[in-house]
Amino acid sequence: MRMLVQKTGSVLFTSLSPTSVASLNAAWGTTNPEDSNLSDVEVLSANVSQLMKSRHVSLDQVCLLDPKATQELSPDDGDGRFKWFLFGGILGDDPPRDRTSELRVLGFPTRHLGPVQMTTDTAVGVTKKVIVDKTPLNAIPYTDFPTIRFNAKESVEMPFRYIRDEKGEPILPPGMRELLKEDLNKGFEF
Repeated sequence: MRMLVQKTGSVLFTSLSPTSVASLNAAWGTTNPEDSNLSDVEVLSANVSQLMKSRHVSLDQVCLLDPKATQELSPDDGDGRFKWFLFGGILGDDPPRDRTSELRVLGFPTRHLGPVQMTTDTAVGVTKKVIVDKTPLNAIPYTDFPTIRFNAKESVEMPFRYIRDEKGEPILPPGMRELLKEDLNKGFEF
């Protein structure tokens, strides 16, 4: 996620348990090395409403990325009207359970990223491309439901949309391919 956002913005994780905050801070550090192209990151136990209040960000300055929104995210949304883009419940079950509804009821302005569910990493990367790079949604190269192959007999089909790289491969978060491969070696006990 930080790799996709780069230095153009920052990523904030909210509503985390104190244990998760400590663990993620230990893994990522609290600052970003100067030579890194990764976005800055903050991990917080405060929820988004508390954070908005403490940082003086009004409801109309936060855009909720919502699959049920009627309006598509467009480069025009990068005109400064939104200070923050809120992602919640996007990576979930297949089929989706509409966990974004918990945020929708708070009254945020909403936009959608198209008809196919994305992972949170992908949704953040797509939003960066639309808002910062000014690329329309329909001009971003995607791959839907890619099959990640490990060898001739082992593969996993991912039930989401991903940004496609120049080789036609889905852009996965660092370590995801290894995690998927590791999961293939786990058994079920009944």
